[in-house]
Amino acid sequence: MPAPYFFGYGSLVNRATHSYPDASPAQLDGWQRVWRHTDWHATAFLSVEPAKDTQIDGLIAHVPNSDWTALDVREGGYQRIPSKGAVRHSANLDIDIAHYVVAGDWQGDQPAPRPILLSYIDVVIQGFLQEFGQSGAARFFTTTKGWETPILNDRPAPRYPRHQTLTKDETAFVDTHLTALNAWIVHKL
Repeated sequence: MPAPYFFGYGSLVNRATHSYPDASPAQLDGWQRVWRHTDWHATAFLSVEPAKDTQIDGLIAHVPNSDWTALDVREGGYQRIPSKGAVRHSANLDIDIAHYVVAGDWQGDQPAPRPILLSYIDVVIQGFLQEFGQSGAARFFTTTKGWETPILNDRPAPRYPRHQTLTKDETAFVDTHLTALNAWIVHKL
């Protein structure tokens, strides 16, 4: 029986936000990252949507004892779907991989834009810098859709529950790439 693994493409790339074992870099083919907005949450979610001829970087990790409950709770607002062979990885094991999408993601109905938390972006980029270096973290910015939504600078009082402390260089990296995207940074709502 294949071992259960998840493919994380956002905060799950940052190993400081979880303790799942046997984590290693991987790529998901045929999907791209996108910021999603829902009527039931005040801030944007990072999700994925099908996209032909694309690939995104991420991290796979083992779900011990096939116990998805804790991860499903952490990923509240998302639904877990099988990755169906779309993940390329170097794990030399028989594994079964799933990833998460915002519930109803493929329906296309979007409410008014919700802000993206800067503390959320910080966590994600810190993970990408650690796993994929500066070029991989830069690729995150260029391969993610939805940057036209406001970004709430909550660094002084982080709202993201798994926020991390960034180094001065990591913070500068995030800020430089958001500036290059002409990101709309707000300081209060």
